[in-house]
Amino acid sequence: MDRLLKDFIQYVSVEKGLAKNTLESYSRDLRSFCAYLKKNGIESMGQVTRAEIVGYLLSLQKSGKATSTLSRNLASIRSFCHYLFNEKAIAENPASDLESPKTVKKLPRIMTLNEIDLLLEQPDSLQLTGVRDKAMLEVIYATGIRVSELISLDVGDINLEAGFVRCTGKGSKERLIPLGSVAIRNVDRYLTESRPKLVRHNGEAALFVNQHGNRLTRQGFWKILKKYARQANITKEITPHTIRHSFATHLLENGADLRSVQEMLGHADIATTQIYTQVTKRKLKDVYEKTHPRA
Repeated sequence: MDRLLKDFIQYVSVEKGLAKNTLESYSRDLRSFCAYLKKNGIESMGQVTRAEIVGYLLSLQKSGKATSTLSRNLASIRSFCHYLFNEKAIAENPASDLESPKTVKKLPRIMTLNEIDLLLEQPDSLQLTGVRDKAMLEVIYATGIRVSELISLDVGDINLEAGFVRCTGKGSKERLIPLGSVAIRNVDRYLTESRPKLVRHNGEAALFVNQHGNRLTRQGFWKILKKYARQANITKEITPHTIRHSFATHLLENGADLRSVQEMLGHADIATTQIYTQVTKRKLKDVYEKTHPRA
């Protein structure tokens, strides 16, 4: 079972070219599923039936997992079983007729413009790391890129003269995103004043580096964001994706068209982007109810 799982991860990595985060998600979900099978006395994938898969999903549900988590796990199991069936490692595909549980889409949590301003004001511009942090926060809000995309940026991915950042997203797809004047100014200062003093060796390509001169990690950025959210006394939970949601919503509120926002976010399906129109509609309804004399 472990060997088959390893072969599958290798297959989706090489043949499908999936992003690192997707591979980690597949691996985590399927390791958990295999552990469940072994715990229930099943040592071979050939022994797995529809009942075992349903039993596993029910165990996740009983443990309090969200419907979206159940759907993701089922998608991972489906892909794994489909691969095993095609490779003739199993005689039948036990996941072929299983339907994903219906999910209720939650509206994304966003920050107000005032909260964004408060957050962006927090870094100390007299500190090397403060200059870096200001540049990072301005870039992630200016572009709406994911935190994995932010920390993957190299110096060569930023074109300050043209005002664009080149980003590699899910499925290794590249996209160009405009960079606003405020972000350009802060990145220019970081590249001129801060990064040269943080970097320890000339071969470092990463745009944003930590205090040791190495590429900043995902966890490192999370800690930085949490620190500034606390300093700004923002009580709602703030994550890198909250900033991404805010970027999209603020663009649509100010008249941006949905296709342009979709392209900047790197969404393959415009239906994914349409969730932000629900946020703007909700805001309009709130404004109407608070201000119209007959609301």
